[in-house]
This record gives sequence, C-alpha cells and structure tokens, in this order.
Amino acid sequence: MFRRTKIVATVGPASAGPERLAALIEAGVNVFRLNFSHGSADDHRAVAEDIRRCASEQGRIVAVLGDLQGPKIRIARFRDGPVTLDNGAAFTLDTALDVDAGDRHRVGVDYPALAGECAAGDTLLLNDGLIELQVESVRGSQVNCRVISGGELSNHKGINRKGGGLNAETLTDKDRRDIVLAVSLEVDYLALSFPRHADDIHQARALYRQAGGQGGLVAKIERAEAVADPDTLDQLILAADGVMVARGDLAVEIGDAELVGVQKHIIRRARALDRFVITATQMMESMIHSPQPTRAEVSDVANAVLDGTDAVMLSAETAVGEYPLATVNAMARIILGAERTYQSRLPEPVAEPGITRSDEGIARAAMYLANHLEGVQAILAMTDTGTTPRLMSRIRSGMPIFALTPHAATRRRVAIYRGVQPLAFDSAGLAPEQANQAAVAQLLQRDLVHPGARLILTKGDAVNQHGGTNTLKVITVGDAGR
Repeated sequence: MFRRTKIVATVGPASAGPERLAALIEAGVNVFRLNFSHGSADDHRAVAEDIRRCASEQGRIVAVLGDLQGPKIRIARFRDGPVTLDNGAAFTLDTALDVDAGDRHRVGVDYPALAGECAAGDTLLLNDGLIELQVESVRGSQVNCRVISGGELSNHKGINRKGGGLNAETLTDKDRRDIVLAVSLEVDYLALSFPRHADDIHQARALYRQAGGQGGLVAKIERAEAVADPDTLDQLILAADGVMVARGDLAVEIGDAELVGVQKHIIRRARALDRFVITATQMMESMIHSPQPTRAEVSDVANAVLDGTDAVMLSAETAVGEYPLATVNAMARIILGAERTYQSRLPEPVAEPGITRSDEGIARAAMYLANHLEGVQAILAMTDTGTTPRLMSRIRSGMPIFALTPHAATRRRVAIYRGVQPLAFDSAGLAPEQANQAAVAQLLQRDLVHPGARLILTKGDAVNQHGGTNTLKVITVGDAGR
C-alpha cells in the first residue's frame, strides 16, 4: 500500500553514520532533521553529505530540514550536579548568579530580562513542565519562588511561563550564524523556533535569502502567543511554507488539557491555507528505551494521520534512542494502518472560498476528478516549483500524486507533502504528446500504473514559472498521447 503520510527523523548519535542512515532511508524516512541545538557545524555537514549519498545510492528522494535553536530560556548549571526540589521549598532564579553556582536553593538564568517580565503570582515551568514554581516576589535580579511540583533538576533545563509572555527575541546570534550554516548545507527546509507572529517569519526569510538560502521556511508553533488569537495563527501560517506543531513547549505554555484541540486546529488551518504541517514531539517517546510503542503512542500517531498531518516527526527516538530503526518501522506500520481506516476517496470540502490562480483551479479540479471519476489510478503533475502538487496534497484522496520535475531541489522539497511522490522527469524538447507518453512510460516501467488505467495529468505551457500550471487532461494508459 502507498504510504501517504511522511516520516521526519532527527539525526543524532544513535542514527548518524552511513550504515544507520541508509537503514533508516530504506525503512521509509522521507526527511531528516538536523537539530542545530546540538552538534558542531562539521558534524552537521558530515551528516548532510551522508544523507544525500545514501539516498542517491538507494534511488530515494530524501529532504533535509535544519532546525534553529531559537531563544530557549534556560537555567545555568549546578555546582555539584543535579538537585532535587521538594514541594513547598523556596527556590530562586537569579539572573546575576554565577553560571556555575547553582544549588538546591538557587540557580542562574541565561535570560537577563527574566526578572523584569515576571510578577508575584506567575507560574514558571521548568524541564518541559515537570517542575512547577510559583513566583512569590521579584527583587532586583532575583525571582523568588515556591516549589509547587518538585523533582530532580539538572543543568540547562528550559523555563516557560504558563500562558506565555516571555519576550525573548525569536532570532538569536547563534541562529543568525546557523542560518549561514544552513545555506552552506543547502538544506531543503529551515525551521524557525518560537516565532510569535508573522513578522518573525518574514525577518528569518529575509536573512536566509540574503545569505543565499533557497529552501522553504517552517514555523514551529510552540508559543502561547502564536495560538491565542486565530488571526495571529493564520498570518503566521501564511508567512511560512509549512508549520510544525511543536507540542513540547506549546503544551507547557498552554497546558496539556488544551493541547489536543489546538493541535487539531493547527492542522486544519494549515491545510485550509495550503501549507504543509508536521506533528512533532514525544510521538513514540517510550521507544527511546523500548522496542515496542505503547497503545497510547499508536493512537497518538494514528490520530495525527487521520487529522491530515503531512508528516509525523521523531526526535529523541531516533537521535539518542536505543531502537531508531525499530521506531521508524513501527511508525510506518501505524501510518499505513491509520490510512486504511477512512474512506480516502471521499473529498473534504474546500474551507477557503475563491480561486485566484489558474494552478489552484487546476489542482482542485484534478483532485475532484480523482475522487469521483471511476478508474483513476494516479495523478501526474508536471511541475517546476512543486506548487501544484502541494495544492493537490491539501485535499484528501487515495490517489498517489506523482510530482514529475527535472529539478533535484524541487523533488526534495515535495518529499514532505502528504501523498506526493517525486520523480525525475524532463520534458524539455518534447512535443506535448511525446511528453505525455514519456511520463506514462516512466510510471509503467516502475510498475506504478497499469495498462488501461485512467490517469489525471496536469502541466503548464511555460516552464520555470511559478503558478504556470494551466492544463488538465484525463488520459488512459496505452493511449497517453491522445
């Protein structure tokens, strides 16, 4: 069965190296994530080279996503190792404390503005929400707290304020350096951490383009401010090429009880606004140490698939886990099981009224035919930029969408779109009828379609033109030119 939902895997010590990467590609990874929060530039460069070499050897199309660290607000270090905070104990976050002087009573913070942005009554959450502190007073550089929910606390754990509102700038100096690194690595996508609004995406895109980057921008939705207002979220989605539901920090800021509904809303809005969406964080967390997922994790992955996410992402599971290959295999099985459970040929209603471009109209018409015309086996989209297959992928269908393009960068970019399978194809110099026949012949050779099947084919009269798709044909295998 053709797997429509894509798999993103984070590379780390457990998955780096040609043999491990090759095995993960063979198991079905579509996109590899390079986490710029960890590792050196040389490490990331070596991994990117290995990914592309292994993919080429297997004849697979695999994209690379570079993930900026962003302004994660963190505590400093403890003098004698991890400490245990007891419920009811006093604990101080001090922005002026030496970075190595932390103990069970206080610890330094790497964000000088923290004291000015907190007030008595605020709730601060440390270590992804596992430790909860209530602010009792603020004096100078000191934020004096009472431990509400304690536990072990180690170096460099993150700090969030419940409800959001900490105003660290989205792009740090490290991020600006890593944007240049991402350009040198020729990543296909660049993910921006902790954007608050659309302007953050526009700023990152401008810096990325100025440095020579040509990849797409992914907005990681992980701040309460990003989802507090529907228009803010929509504008943020529209400013990016795709979004990531980064459930770790988002859940800490908005609360676990709100997360599921917000996740579903983000997926729904991304699809309606013609952007791709990745669902991430703790999807198969138990498989860091276990060869089998829990039933709850199976349900979590399956529900994201049923909601229409383009991709599901593995983080620590493949970066540092004990069973990275088993995790990818399990995720692929769960995706296929979920995709078998709904009537995939029933179209979903188009949420956004109005069509402003010919390629959008062609894409919608193609998907309508795919879902209603008997005998259709596949959709062929001849494309330069990948825009038409992206628009097609927003509408549910059981039909595979083959993106035929001569450009390697476009093939990698479309690899993340739900239901889209990229193929190398160059129609330059061919008459229209010859191009149709050559495209069908390639699919026949790969055993992707069968004689007598109906195919829907879209293409444009002009090449290298954004939005140039203006032609739709229904053709029959064996009679492709007419």
